[in-house]
Amino acid sequence: MTDEHDRVRIDKWLWAARFYKTRALAAAAVEGGKTRVNGERVKPAKVLKAGDALIVHNGPFEWDITVLALSERRGPAAEAAKLYRESEASRKTREEKAALIKAERHSNPVFAKGRPTKKQRRQIIRFQRAED
Repeated sequence: MTDEHDRVRIDKWLWAARFYKTRALAAAAVEGGKTRVNGERVKPAKVLKAGDALIVHNGPFEWDITVLALSERRGPAAEAAKLYRESEASRKTREEKAALIKAERHSNPVFAKGRPTKKQRRQIIRFQRAED
């Protein structure tokens, strides 16, 4: 991941740095205002340079990063991590939020969507009869 290019489009860079799974998702996020460069809302064609400050919102998480290197190619995660440096405050906040989400997941189990199966219906009926 050398600096072969001096400038790269932000949607390509976000995809190459593995913040989004596809370039289309990266472009949609930038267009939707989920990414700011140097504090400003930008378009997907915005050209990044090394040293730019980015704020990236992806789901419930937020990254406050500085661009270290540029790349148009998506590589392994280990090499993608070398493209940017995340601030310590951002990393700490993101880890705390991940721990909170994980803790909430245990207290709120997700049930299957749709109608219950015949077996589940019978269990529900047995449970309701046991309460009476």
